[in-house]
Amino acid sequence: MKHRMLAVALAVAVVSGCGLIGDGDAEQMNMQEAGDRAEQMLDGIFGAIKPSVETQRGPSSDPICADFKNDSTGTGQVTRRRHVMTIISAERRGNFLGVVERYWKKNGYEITAVRKHKDSPAIFATTPEGFQVTLQFGFKGQAHFSVGSPCVTESEVTEPPGKPIAPDSPEAKGLPYIRSDFWSAGAPAPSASGG
Repeated sequence: MKHRMLAVALAVAVVSGCGLIGDGDAEQMNMQEAGDRAEQMLDGIFGAIKPSVETQRGPSSDPICADFKNDSTGTGQVTRRRHVMTIISAERRGNFLGVVERYWKKNGYEITAVRKHKDSPAIFATTPEGFQVTLQFGFKGQAHFSVGSPCVTESEVTEPPGKPIAPDSPEAKGLPYIRSDFWSAGAPAPSASGG
């Protein structure tokens, strides 16, 4: 039974991307500080998107990471999410991804993967502190951002302000719904725009 629990914990850690980091600022963080840092990262991303878009908080998660050296826990991972409520048309998704990618690269993020899909493109990156950052387009072309911390010191974590919207909840059925003259337009942006 002990081996099975360890295997399950290992699978969760691998899937979540949770791994203890060896250097960087996150090494000394606790879970609350990591959650705060994730929120700051999201704020920075949305501050760089011009024209601005409307967002709603998504559900948070704060799983415990397994410490395999001691066969116990003592570290945790924090994930913060935001959904874009503004309609990003299929013709403007490339512009939107480009703005975000340029911001990430400017801030030292390493692009780790790009999903080139007509309806559901995505981009994945890692920050210098070891946070995993994702932008994915999903149902009805809604953009979703997530920031997941590396394993940090286990602590109590407070929820960010505002009620979260889960993607499969009834209130999420009509999203996104806010129109933007720029982001919702039915033609690609001129090359000089959107950045």
